[in-house]
Parts: sequence; C-alpha cells; structure tokens
Amino acid sequence: MTPVLVGQYNTLKVSRKVDFGFYMDDGAEGILLPKRFAPRTLRIGDELSVFVYHDSDNRLIATTQKAKATVGEIVKMKAISITGLGAFLDWGLMKDLFVPKSKQLGGMREGAEYLVKLYIDEMTGRVAATEKIESLLSNEALTVKEKDIVDLLVYRQSELGYVMIINNQHTGILHSNEVFTALHIGDKMEGFIKTIRPDNKIDVVLGKPGFQKVEDEAEKILRLLQENDGYLPYHDKSDPQEIYDFFGMSKKTFKMTTGGLYKQQKIAFTKTGIQLIAG
Repeated sequence: MTPVLVGQYNTLKVSRKVDFGFYMDDGAEGILLPKRFAPRTLRIGDELSVFVYHDSDNRLIATTQKAKATVGEIVKMKAISITGLGAFLDWGLMKDLFVPKSKQLGGMREGAEYLVKLYIDEMTGRVAATEKIESLLSNEALTVKEKDIVDLLVYRQSELGYVMIINNQHTGILHSNEVFTALHIGDKMEGFIKTIRPDNKIDVVLGKPGFQKVEDEAEKILRLLQENDGYLPYHDKSDPQEIYDFFGMSKKTFKMTTGGLYKQQKIAFTKTGIQLIAG
C-alpha cells in the first residue's frame, strides 16, 4: 500500500464506519474522517481524496476541506494569533498552521500576511511553516528549461522588475517591460521560462510561450469581436493600458496577434479599430 503523505491530498478507501465518522484505510488502524466532512453518500469501500494532517491531540486526521497549501508549497497566509512560541496562520482547515518563532524573520503580527513555505517538522512529524524561504530556493541544479510552462509567485520587487519564485524551487526575474498589470507579493500565476543564462539566472514571462500564446490570444480577440457585433475600437495607436484593460494582453502582443489575423483574412483594419470579416 502506498504510504500516506502528511500535509498532502491522498486518495484513500473507506474501511469502516463509526458514529462520529469514517475510518480511511492507511494500512494500520485507519485515519478518521469526521462525520461533518464526509459526503452524505459515502459508503464503506468508496475511495475519496482527503487532506491528511495532525489534529490538536497529534492524531492523524482526514478532511475534505481544502487546505490553502500543501507541504513544499510557498504561499501567502494571514496570521490569526500570536503566542510566545510562535504564530498561527489561517490554513483553511479546522486546525491553524504553526510558524515557530525561530522560523520567523522579524516577528509576526496578528492580521498581517506573510509568505511562508510548508514543511514537515522532523521532531513532531507535523506540518509547520517557515518564513525563512530564501535558503530553500536555489538555481544550482535547475529542473526547468527554456520555454517550459511554470508556476510563478511574486517574491519581491527588484531594480529590474520582480523576483519570481518558480515552481516553489527556483528564482527568476520578470522584467519591468514584461509587466502589464498590477502585481502584489504572493500573487500566483502561470508563466514560462524565457531565457536561462550561463550562470543559471532565469528570465521569466507571464502567459504561454511562442505561437501557442499567439494562438490563444487570437481566439480571444475573435471571441471579443463576435461578442461586440464584429467591431472593436482598438488599433495600433491605442493606449497600451486601454488595450491591456480590455484584452488582458500587452500592446505588442495585440499588434502581433491582430497582424496574424489580418494575414489570415479574419479581420480588417479600419481607421478607428478592427472589424471581423464574415466567414
């Protein structure tokens, strides 16, 4: 049987039912899924995806609640209570996520939000979080290559733009000239690896790479034209921010995409905008 991973989602089979819930098969005594988190139609023998963590009595517990992050992920969370030993963050579960005082950068305040990484505490086996994530990020051994689609998280601002965390492992730069919307620390989004330099420094871009990105944007422009009676008042002289606000793309991408649609004879350029050509 596959070992149960604490701080992760596991697909487990219901082994038995009790008055206060169901026990999920873990190859041993079972892990309790409290009745209030069990689907009404759940039966013995059914398989169910559950999140597994330790309760206040250090017992493994299963839940169908959605945790805001799993072990290994970096995420922004709000501190909801502070004690002498550490802080507790809103994790989206019944039990809050603990950040030991030794894992904080400058002391946490109730109500403030912090970027943390989830890990398994070696002493207790419980899920905990650390604010000290800089040392956990490395570009020495890269697991990505150019044009790979990756998960990005806004880490901090820099002179060049934004330092982004890539797949919870590496860091890269999103240059200011590639940013066309407001970004905030902790924001998550999809992007791709634009360039990997000889020293393993990475440049990233939001969206999808190459022709796939243009194809997706072309479909968007055609859809928006259809939804607006075949005409939109945007062209190569339009303000870049207006284009981004309406289409969700940079002016450069807009011009490249509409140029492709024009060559395919799907749209026409007018003095004041773009016109859909009836097919």
